[in-house]
Order: sequence, then structure tokens, then C-alpha cells
Amino acid sequence: MAGGQMAGPQPGFPGAFPGSAMAGPPQKKLDPDSIPSPTQVIEDDQAKRGGQVYATNVRGQVPPLVTTDFTVQDQGNASPRFMRCTTYTLPCTAELAKQCQVPLATIIKPFAVVPKNETPLYLVNHGETGPIRCNRCKAYMCPYMQFIDGGRRFQCAFCNCVNEVPVFYFQHLDHMGRRMDFYERPELSLGSYEFSATLDYCKNNKPASAPAYIFMIDVSFTNIKSGLVRLLCDELKTLLDNLPREEGAESSAIKVGFVTYNKILHFYNVKSALAQPQMMVVSDTAEMFVPLLDGFLVSYAESRAVIHNLLDQIPDMFADTNESETVFAPVIQAGVEALKAAECSGKLFIFHASIPTAEAPGKLKNRDDKKLVSTDKEKTLFHPVKGVYEQLSKDCVAQGCSVDLFLFPSQYLDIATMGDVPAHTGGAVYKYSNFQVETDGEHFLRDLRKDVEKPIGFDAIMRVRTSTGFRATDFFGGVYMNNTTDVELAAVDCDHAITVELKHDDTLSEETGAFMQCALLYTTVGGQRRLRVHNLSLNCSSQLMELFKSCETDSLINFFAKTAYRAILKQPLKSVREILVNQTAHMLACYRKNCASPSAASQLILPETMKVFPVYMNSLMKTAPLVGSTELSTDDRAHQRLAVMAMGVEDTQLLLYPRLIPLHNMELEGEAVPSPLRCSEDRLSDGGAFLLENGHALFLWLGQAYGFAISPRCLVILVFPCKFTALRAGPQLP
Repeated sequence: MAGGQMAGPQPGFPGAFPGSAMAGPPQKKLDPDSIPSPTQVIEDDQAKRGGQVYATNVRGQVPPLVTTDFTVQDQGNASPRFMRCTTYTLPCTAELAKQCQVPLATIIKPFAVVPKNETPLYLVNHGETGPIRCNRCKAYMCPYMQFIDGGRRFQCAFCNCVNEVPVFYFQHLDHMGRRMDFYERPELSLGSYEFSATLDYCKNNKPASAPAYIFMIDVSFTNIKSGLVRLLCDELKTLLDNLPREEGAESSAIKVGFVTYNKILHFYNVKSALAQPQMMVVSDTAEMFVPLLDGFLVSYAESRAVIHNLLDQIPDMFADTNESETVFAPVIQAGVEALKAAECSGKLFIFHASIPTAEAPGKLKNRDDKKLVSTDKEKTLFHPVKGVYEQLSKDCVAQGCSVDLFLFPSQYLDIATMGDVPAHTGGAVYKYSNFQVETDGEHFLRDLRKDVEKPIGFDAIMRVRTSTGFRATDFFGGVYMNNTTDVELAAVDCDHAITVELKHDDTLSEETGAFMQCALLYTTVGGQRRLRVHNLSLNCSSQLMELFKSCETDSLINFFAKTAYRAILKQPLKSVREILVNQTAHMLACYRKNCASPSAASQLILPETMKVFPVYMNSLMKTAPLVGSTELSTDDRAHQRLAVMAMGVEDTQLLLYPRLIPLHNMELEGEAVPSPLRCSEDRLSDGGAFLLENGHALFLWLGQAYGFAISPRCLVILVFPCKFTALRAGPQLP
């Protein structure tokens, strides 16, 4: 995630920077009721489009909001669960795009979960020939290709090249010029589908192997004393039964391995033929190697007894340890070497407690300096330490090795550095400060279960192709890039999103529109090589009104969050915030000038699709990474920055505008959750109890007159998959 300059404001831009001196009397406090309400917008969209079938057969159609419950029927464009855009009508020229300042981007979630009431992706197998694609631009067969010459040739929708249709793929056309087998072939009639990949798509032309999961447990004093190691080992005995498996398979093909470590690493032989697991120790962490090949990565189903034996022994083996120093980089290196030796991809689950201070590659020191906050050097707090960790990211991506990091700190860890490898390998960082089994255990186990069981693909390469006139220019997310076009992903799961910025390189046509195709080559959990293809068609217009009518606020804020969070690696926070304010005002000023009826200068004029955008932008600027405050820990700020960079639209929407639920309004005999309120202090009352939830944390706010007695019936709402963080009484919103 290399840091780049964030686009600055345009010259002569109308609007004051935050903090700039403004003439005139002090401004009155804004009345929240005079500001468009996000909760009202969400409720209105749910009432209007909720419960309906959303068919994707219309080009440039704006989907329901991410908060709306709807059913997708794929009829030629990818579901909005897979692809969402900042606007569904592109300006025809670069000049128009520059004039309106609306970012052109798509947020792609290739592995998004498909609800049970929707059709799963079809798998297309063309045998040894492989997928049909354009000879020039290599775009894959999709609904936008035009068949001509009686069906013997097709014209590519992306580069206009005319290609011969292979003999086995030939089919006659009907009176409308459409193939007779149109509805029988997913790649001709659907927006999303998969192809079976041939050996040409595999490394070294060899069939891919099933991936492996390696569990790497820090057994230093902190983790043993807190009870984490015993809790984890007990959970793994049941959790490993739920490893992801190929659809229809009786058991998972994923191999598993186990490592424990402190200053040294312990590898375990859990071969099914053994009566007892065997430990092998590597103490030279400077030259990391895997001391055994046979018996380290095994089938859980075959080695269940030996693995359970090991998991029973680990907490007792290290029960009396006094070792407090740990290594970290050598642990990741060991996992990469193990996958390399087994010639497979996989994931490392690392459970770590403290900053790695032992003498070894990747040793870190405390560089948390509060004096840097609100200075031009504040950005250095978010920079990872280069060198060892940079090379580790390259090694992991090359091997298809993703890293998920579970942290249990009691003090500063340098998450900016320790989270860098997960951030580049499609992994995630989970953080449980001052971990205690009684209060944090269930939260941790719930995260771990979801993380192990979620749908995932490995050793992936993604390419975004576009029709002529525009192209993908920048990528944000847990990705690694060796060049400007191939997005490399050690792994990609159902929560992982890549935000792609689009730019003009020519004029777009209103008649033909614009096409995008996301092709993801990956290895399944069963070891099959596949291509997942998502297609989307957009409108083009020379009228700015059409562009603003097709904007989507939730996608826009996802894009702005990621550009801002990347920009803080290079620019002072003040500059980044000023640019956000500037661009927001510029977009709205452009709409007022070019699209709205004349009105009083004091009247706020907003596009219907963006009327809550200023509220969301205000929320973004109050997030931890963008607030220069010494009250916020550097690790918390770095953690949120890394998390948001890989978030989809649903997650950023909820993070930036949490649900504020009045518990005191719950019907004690009913099951319905009360409708959320606006996130405003004015909505809180002394006689109420409120739950604030953003997908990551829960805050319970109790009015002073309410007392601390809450009906257990009210607390049924605490089943949200996030941590119950604080109990707060009083007038201040947490």
C-alpha cells in the first residue's frame, strides 16, 4: 500500500479550509432536523425497494442501498454484492469529470456471500481448450460480446477486435442476432460466473494443490498467564471440523500444521501413524527453515487423534514458562517456507501478544512518540518499518500465503509494522487489548470461527478490463502490485474488497455506454484452479445532471476513506482533511451551478442521491486515523487505517454511521428491534437506554434518570458479532 499524494483542491475553489479565520459573527449551532437524515434515507430506501427482486438487465441501473434487504436476479450484469460504483453514469469526457470532481470508481468484492435465496455462481468448463476470450485484449466471453457473420465470429465489447469462434463453440443466431443457446450458457446471459482453468493458468503448468492452514501460537508468559493458549487449543479441537470444503465434498481438503513459539520456534509432527506428536525446535531464527516435511502439514480427518493429543499437551508444556521475549518475522518466514516446501498456498493464523524484542530479523522497538501528533511528522507513526517486513510481503504473495494476525497487547505493539504483511496478503488484523478470557474470550472465539470458516480463494491474480475510453488506474485494498495492471492477492475472502479508481483516456459514447470486466484467477479450497468473472455495464452522458442522479453515497465515502487513509502516509493530516472538505464542497457547488434551479445563496442545495454525503464526510473526518489526538492510541489508529483499506461498502457505511438503537422502546413481548435513531446527542434522553453499534464495537449509553436496571429481554440485541466495549452513563455520546 504505497502512499501517494491525494488530489488537491482546484484553483479558485469556493470554500474555506477547516481552521481558517472566517469573518463575521460566530455561527449558530446547526439544528440536526434541518440536515438531511441518513436514518430517514435508509428507511425510505428500505420501504421503497426492500423485499423486491433487483434484476440486473438494465445498463447503468442504480441498485438499492447496501442497507436495504433485496434479492438479486442476475440478468447480464454483476450483482451489486460483487460490484458497486460511485456513479452508474460516467461523464463522456475527462473535462466533464474534472469539472464535477466526482470520483469515478468501482468497489469490487469478488467473493461476496450470495444469500441462499439467490442462485450461486455457475461453473463453466470448456475442457482442454479453456475459456473463450478475445485474442487482442484477452477479455473473457461475456454478455456484451456481439456475434456476427452468422455466429462464426464475435466482436469484442472491450477493444472491438473481431475474433473467430472456435468450431466447438459455434452456434446459429436467431432473428435478433442472438445465439440460439443464449440462455443455456452462463457466460452469455449472466453478469457473474466461473470458468474451470486449464494447466496454462497454473504455476509451472502443474495442477494446483489444496491449500494449508498453519496455526502459529505465541506461548510466551503473557499468553499462557491470560489463559489464551488453553482457550485456543480447546476451541481448535472442534473448530477444525469446520474447515472450508469444496461444495459437495464430505471433508475439507485443507491441510493443517501447528507451530508454537517465543524466542524460538517449535514445529510439530502430527502424522497419523504416530502415537504421540513429536516436537522439533529451531532456535536459529536468523536462518529460518522447516525441520520436517513429512508429518507437518496433514489431513485433519486422518490425524485427528494425534492433533487432539497435541492440543491437550500444549498448554501444559508451557505452563511454567517465564519467557517474555518473542520473535515475529521469523514466524511468518517459517510459514512461507513450509508452504513452499509443500508446493501449496495457504494461510497463517498467528496469535501474538507483545512487540517482538528478541534478537532476530524483524526485531522492533517502541517508536510511539506522542510529540509527533499534529505535526508534519505524524505520518511516520503510520509508516511500517521497511526492510524485513517489506520482503516478507513479497515472499508471501509469491507463495500465495495469507497472514491473519490475532493480537493480545497490554501495551504498544507497532501495529503499523506488524499489520503490514497481513495488509498486503489479503489477511486481517484482530486486536484484543488487555485480553481476559472471562470478558474477551467469546468475542475472540467468534472472530476466529468466522475467520477460519469463511469462503476464500488463494494465490489469486485479478485484472480489471474496460472498454475503450477509460481504464483502471489505481487500486486500494489488501493487494500487492508488481506492475500497473495485475492485482496480486495471496488470498481473497468474502469480506475483502478492492476499490478501483477509473480515469478517462478518450471520449466515451452515450450510445454504446461503458463496460467493465473483473477477472479473478484463484485456487479453491479443494485445490482447483478457477477464473471468477464479474461484468458490469454503465451509462455515459454529457449531461452532469445524469451523473449526479446516478451517484451512490455509500460507494463514494468508501472511496474517499481509502484515498484519505492512504494519503496520510505522505501528507499532513491537516492537508488531507482540507482536501476532503474542498472536494466535497466542489462537487456540491458544481451541482448547484450546473444542475439546480436558482435559489438563495444561503440555501443548501444537494443532489437527491448525495443529500447525506456531507454527514458521512463529517463522520469520516472524525475517525481515529484522521483525528490528530494524543488521547487515541497510535496502535488503535493504525489498526483502523489498515482495516478500512480492505473494507467493502457495507462495512464502511456502518463504521462511519453507526446504528443508534433505543433499547427502552423495545416491545418486551416482541422480537423486533427498534428502528435506529440519528447519531445526534439531541436524540439521547435522560430516561433512555441506547445501544450504539458500528460492526466492531457496542456502546451502551444509559441516561442518568434511567438507572442501571435493564430488562434481560432488552439485552437480546447483544447478539451482534462485535465486542461489547463500554458501559456509559450520562449526557455525552461515546
